[in-house]
Amino acid sequence: MDAIKDLVLNFPLICAGTGWIVAQILKVLTGAFREKSFNVIELLFGTGGMPSSHTAAVTALTVACALSEGLASPTFAVSCLLMLIVMRDATGIRREAGEQAKVLNRIVSDLFKSTDHDDINRNLKELVGHTPLQVFVGFLLGFAVPLLMGLIPVYGIYL
Repeated sequence: MDAIKDLVLNFPLICAGTGWIVAQILKVLTGAFREKSFNVIELLFGTGGMPSSHTAAVTALTVACALSEGLASPTFAVSCLLMLIVMRDATGIRREAGEQAKVLNRIVSDLFKSTDHDDINRNLKELVGHTPLQVFVGFLLGFAVPLLMGLIPVYGIYL
């Protein structure tokens, strides 16, 4: 029973989870607005989109560590490094992989229009990374979550 209580009271962990959940919910809403369709499964568990849920989660974790343990703590240092890696990966490698998938899908489509092979008709996933704006909004969301959650008396961050 103490383990469950410890998990529920783990401020950085709860903030990271909350940041991710809020970002995914916002991603469903922005995706439905952008696509004019509503596919909850794809929008909740798909990659890419506005805002970046990975960025929101690691930013919330980093800010929560700063609030609860201080800027000089090793936990803050590790989470800050993780945050920078995730943000760079989202706008760099993963985004570029999505751009390459678009080109490859177009090439395969043009070359094999009359072919009925399932492996050729299957498209590569194009939305895997994020634009800098999507990562920035994820950062802002992740920054706000621990500040707001710190107001909840059980965590006592501002007491």
